[in-house]
Amino acid sequence: MNRVYLIVLFIAGMSVQAISQTRTPAAGGTQPRQAAPTQTRQATATQTTTPAPAAPANTAYSGTPSVRPIPESDMMYRRTVWRVIDLREKQNRPLYSVNHEITKIIMDAVKRGELTVYKDDSLNKSMTPEEYRKVLVKPGEEIEETEEDKQARLEAEKQLAQINAARRRQGGAVEAAPVEAAPMGPIEYNPRDIKKLELKEDVIFDKKRSRMYYDIHAITLKVPNAVTGFDDVIGAFAYKDLVKVFRNHPKDAIWYNMQNNATHLNLADAFDLRMFGSYIKKVSNPNDDDLKTIHGGSEQAILAAQRALEEMIEFEYSLWSY
Repeated sequence: MNRVYLIVLFIAGMSVQAISQTRTPAAGGTQPRQAAPTQTRQATATQTTTPAPAAPANTAYSGTPSVRPIPESDMMYRRTVWRVIDLREKQNRPLYSVNHEITKIIMDAVKRGELTVYKDDSLNKSMTPEEYRKVLVKPGEEIEETEEDKQARLEAEKQLAQINAARRRQGGAVEAAPVEAAPMGPIEYNPRDIKKLELKEDVIFDKKRSRMYYDIHAITLKVPNAVTGFDDVIGAFAYKDLVKVFRNHPKDAIWYNMQNNATHLNLADAFDLRMFGSYIKKVSNPNDDDLKTIHGGSEQAILAAQRALEEMIEFEYSLWSY
């Protein structure tokens, strides 16, 4: 045992001697240079405070917009379907509750820079901030000064003129600021003005799991145009980005449960559970025509949409045999 202790002490002494030799410079030698700590701190601060570069305009969405992509080798059947969600319908009121409108959640996320706006649901070209602000403007409507506002402004200007005159008589005191007119300009759409969502999705039968999936790719905001009579596109958004926004803001992005306020759902869960009402607008075809164009009228398009829905349901059920 004593021999073991002697060996350990000998090794420890050799280690201490080696460390002291490395720390003590030789005679006439120079001290090793050390990096200035201030430079390191400055570099670290620069890295943490540099903002991320903004996404360039007119760029396509990178990757897949699907939340749960299905491999093509597992697809036995696939059709691309466009559905319209009318937020004025009773079934869709949970998506449109006051201060929790899905349109408000999306538009606020765009203002915060959390969402990229695309020109259409192909997600091939993104909008610039100027283009997005332009599409938000209501056509043919501007803020104008009412007669009541004009009279109030003139009365305030008259009172200020009297105050300024009194100040001048007292020795040239600083004059009061003049009354500015109310700001004029175009009126923008607010979230309650947007009544429709257009949903683009793939209806896929997964042969590995033996079930049908609804793979949402994009959601487009649309607003009725009183001048043209058609719906104007506010912007399209990748569904994968929307789900991220919904999950990051659980208190705001809710599907309102009218029967039990303790069990509101997140909007992402509501779309997964298909808790919305919609009608089919278009099914993928060689000419990329919607049902209204194919069948020549709105009434015929409604019937065609119902038939398309029934055909997909019947196709799924016909795959099973008992």
